[in-house]
Amino acid sequence: MADLIETVDAGIAIFTLNRPDRLNAFSGEMLDALIAAMQKSVTDPAIAAIILTGAGRAFCAGGDVKAMAARSDDSLERRAAELRQRHHLIVLMRQSPKIIIGAINGPAFGAGLGVALACDLRIAGESARFGTAFAGVGFSGDFGGSYHLTQLAGPAKARELYLLGEPIDAREAHRLDLVTRVVPDGALLDEAQTLARRFAEGPRLAYAYMKRNLFAAETASLADVLDMEAFHQARTGMTEDHREAREAFVAKRKPAFKGK
Repeated sequence: MADLIETVDAGIAIFTLNRPDRLNAFSGEMLDALIAAMQKSVTDPAIAAIILTGAGRAFCAGGDVKAMAARSDDSLERRAAELRQRHHLIVLMRQSPKIIIGAINGPAFGAGLGVALACDLRIAGESARFGTAFAGVGFSGDFGGSYHLTQLAGPAKARELYLLGEPIDAREAHRLDLVTRVVPDGALLDEAQTLARRFAEGPRLAYAYMKRNLFAAETASLADVLDMEAFHQARTGMTEDHREAREAFVAKRKPAFKGK
């Protein structure tokens, strides 16, 4: 069975990490498939929003430690090059014009936490747990976790979570702004799909430019962000969706966006 299951329906793609017997720990095949799926989604007009989740009782336990033990002794340069290539997944997710929703259905540890934090929004089931997990296996961390934890939870909390390696539950993750909302486990996918439908039916171009603004705002100067906002605001003001929204406002009806 494939390590990644892909389905697309009514503008919503669901990418399911599918190694439930290993708590969806990343294999090379899974990462390559996920990178390819994210890359394809960027230009696929049939996709407006993406839900990323895991099969079984976990979101993703991180790297496959058993597979690491069996790996041959590659050179430092080869290992670093391979990891840099797979880190492209995080760049794709952050820069994708499509809204990516993480449906965190269980443990999200290590690299799995890094991928979860790269989603635009994260909905956690009540049984979800989050942890860096790197210290326990003698690693320093990858997949952007140190960056995103610092951005979301602050530098002091990021240091605590990395250095101590203690996991947190869904409610604590919500308190730290690591997740958007917490829902009962049985309602997780329905909640994610409801949110994804909202994006699929919304002004897709406007969402794409919002993502660009927000991504730039993490590192760019105020002057640069203001300049970018001016251009993007002017661009979205020329879309069919904006025209439709104006007409709907005057007519006091709900706009019917078409993503154009």
